[in-house]
Amino acid sequence: MKILKQLIAIFLVLFAFSCNNSDDSNNTASPTLSVKLVDDAGDYEHVYVEVIDVKVKYDSNDFNEDDDVNGWQSVGVISPGIYDLLELTGGVSLQLVDNEEIEEGTIKQIRLILGDENSVVLEGETEPRPLNTPSAQQSGLKIMVNQEIINGFNYDFILDFDVDESIVMAGNSGNINLKPVLRASLEINSGSIYGSVSPNDIPVEVEATNGIITASTFVDASGNFEILGLPSGIYTVTVTPDDDTMLNPVVIDNVEVIVGQATNLNTIILE
Repeated sequence: MKILKQLIAIFLVLFAFSCNNSDDSNNTASPTLSVKLVDDAGDYEHVYVEVIDVKVKYDSNDFNEDDDVNGWQSVGVISPGIYDLLELTGGVSLQLVDNEEIEEGTIKQIRLILGDENSVVLEGETEPRPLNTPSAQQSGLKIMVNQEIINGFNYDFILDFDVDESIVMAGNSGNINLKPVLRASLEINSGSIYGSVSPNDIPVEVEATNGIITASTFVDASGNFEILGLPSGIYTVTVTPDDDTMLNPVVIDNVEVIVGQATNLNTIILE
């Protein structure tokens, strides 16, 4: 019995030592970065963008937010390629970066790098038109984030691509320019609003605003929607069916968004 007690004591010591080592390793593990892209609604048939890279810039003694060349670190993209932004509706997102190891420090900016194969299909048309990218935008759009990065944590960023603001008709020239406008939010510091509409077989735009931030999306083929990356606060949600349906918009006031939670609006009936 004495020997058995000694063996149990030794086992408990070894177990405690193992647990302590495990905790220490978690706390010192490299931080990781995840980035996903969502679409803020736009009145187009399709909007195709070529995504080729995601880069970050850390704070440093020589940090210059206007420097387009120095200090940027590529974190890559899981599957570079051409994507239709208008498929990112109803809570669907495009995972660009997934648990990529990064350094400690403070990330000042994130940059989404697009290629040249960008195009748009206007309403009522079937053939895509090229989206010209002005020289000032060719190095990608810089988004200020100012996020401290600490070992042992994963940082999940949501990039909300504002289609309507990003596509600019260039006067009488007939050209259509792409000037990307994105909003970045950290998923752990934000919440979301989701629900569905009935009837569920019509085009519907859902917009949420708190007077400072406005975000929107379209419902998917089943009438479902989700607006991600919203800071906490009280929002007004406007549900607008396509004009051709002859249905009335619905406005829902005092919708509360809480960090880390998804606010369910259930089924919204359009009449």
